[in-house]
Amino acid sequence: MNIWFECKVVYRKDDENGKSTRATEVYLVEALNFSEAEDRISREVAPFGEFTVASIKKSPINEIFPNEEGDKWYKFKVAFVTIDEVSAKEHRANSNILVIGNDLMNAADHLIENMKDSMSDYEIVSIAETSILDIFPYTMDDNSDTDLTHLPKEDGSDADIME
Repeated sequence: MNIWFECKVVYRKDDENGKSTRATEVYLVEALNFSEAEDRISREVAPFGEFTVASIKKSPINEIFPNEEGDKWYKFKVAFVTIDEVSAKEHRANSNILVIGNDLMNAADHLIENMKDSMSDYEIVSIAETSILDIFPYTMDDNSDTDLTHLPKEDGSDADIME
């Protein structure tokens, strides 16, 4: 299971006056562990020049709803509401969902659209604009150098280590 990591990257950039300033950007990377997160963010930002990965921390994000439009990421805290059939008590399970949008209303509309097929009742508990610039979900290409010889062959037998 992959985990989302929040990575802060520091680099120098030129402002509109041509003056070089220090900039810190936040990215979200899906990885298995901290080492892989650092490797992935380093590969993603390397084309932009010299940089330093200032910090990496696990993100509380449970789900992401990307969108073709939008330039700001919003974190929605959503409470899924269930009723215990025996005690008739209401239970809430909170989930943090990241949604991109042009503005708050656009992001909320996108969340509601993605949640319309949900079988559970839910409430939006809070919304906050994040400082996340971009996200990098895990893809199979990210792990192309991984040794897959431990996986079973199509015929169900174990793969030979020395093929």
